[in-house]
Amino acid sequence: MSHHHALTAASALPGSRSGAHEETLQYLTFTLGDEVFAMDIRSVREIIQHGAMTIVPLMPSFVRGVINLRGAVVPVIDLQSRFGRNSAQLGKKTCVIIFDVGAESDKVELGLLVDAVSEVIDISASQIEAPPQFGTTIQRDFIRGLGKVGSEFIVILEPERALNIDDMVGLAEQHQQA
Repeated sequence: MSHHHALTAASALPGSRSGAHEETLQYLTFTLGDEVFAMDIRSVREIIQHGAMTIVPLMPSFVRGVINLRGAVVPVIDLQSRFGRNSAQLGKKTCVIIFDVGAESDKVELGLLVDAVSEVIDISASQIEAPPQFGTTIQRDFIRGLGKVGSEFIVILEPERALNIDDMVGLAEQHQQA
C-alpha cells in the first residue's frame, strides 16, 4: 500500500482524534448486478449517463466502445465483461464513471460502465482487509481490499490493475493520431 501524503480536508476537521491519526478515505460505491463495489473517489472525475458509444475495432472485448468527452476520446470499460462475465445489460440507471488512471504527469481518463452509482462512503484504513485468497468472483489483483461497512464487506477495486491500462491507452492513442 502506498501512503498518500496529501491530507484530505476531512482529516483537519475538529473532532478528529489527533494522535490516533488514521486515514479515512472516501469511496464511491456502485453496483454491478447484485454486488456492490467501491473505488477511491480521488480518481473519480465525474459521473455521466451512458450514451452513444463508438465501437472501436481491435479493442479488448471488455471495452464497450469510446465516448467523446469534451473532445477527448475516452474508452468505456464494461467491468462485468472485464471480470470474465457476460456483458453488462444497459438499464435506466446505467452510468459511466469517468476516472483518471496513471501517474500525475500522464493521466488518462477512462469510463467505467456500471449498473448504478450508489453513494459516497467513508472507509478508514483499519476497516480495510486484504483481498481474500479464495471465494471472490474476480481476480485478486483487481482488488485493493475489502472494506468493512457495517456488517457487510464491499470489494474495493484497484482500477489501475483491473483495467490493463497500457494496452488500452496505446490503442486509444492510435485512433487519436488520425
